[in-house]
Order: sequence, then C-alpha cells, then structure tokens
Amino acid sequence: LSKDNRGALTKYRNGQPLANDRDKLERAASILAIHKSLRLLFPQHKSLAYAWMSRPNRAFEGLTPVELIDQQGIMGIYMVRTYLDRQRGH
Repeated sequence: LSKDNRGALTKYRNGQPLANDRDKLERAASILAIHKSLRLLFPQHKSLAYAWMSRPNRAFEGLTPVELIDQQGIMGIYMVRTYLDRQRGH
C-alpha cells in the first residue's frame, strides 16, 4: 500500500479483510510476526516493544527498523523479522 493510501488503511483497521493478494498477505504475515516477536522479547514492557521500531539500531547501520522497511520495502521487512527471530533464538 502507498503511504498516502489512508482510506485503505482505515478500512483494514475497521476489520475489512485484506485482498486475496499473495504479496499483501506475505507482508501482513511478516509484520504480524515482527509484532509477536517484540511482544515476546519485551513481555513486561509493552511501551518498549512498540518504541523499538522507531529507535536507531546498530544491526541496521543506525537506521530505525521503520526507516529500513521504508527504504528496502519487503526486503526490509524480512531483515527486521529475521533479526528479531534470531534475538528470540529461532
């Protein structure tokens, strides 16, 4: 989705299912996996789990995970997911 496509984002937030599009479904699955990893890594610190995405990280050459995803697209999502999986021991 385009960053400017707020209408679609609002529909999804309100419960409309994602289109049956493999690319969108893979992206959504990876983003949910990132969310799950953060909640498992920071079970007692929900605010830290959510803040992690917007904090610079040496593993991403000083970029925040959000910046990495913005620059790299799906590859950035996979990089963040893989990093978190490794942090969890997977």
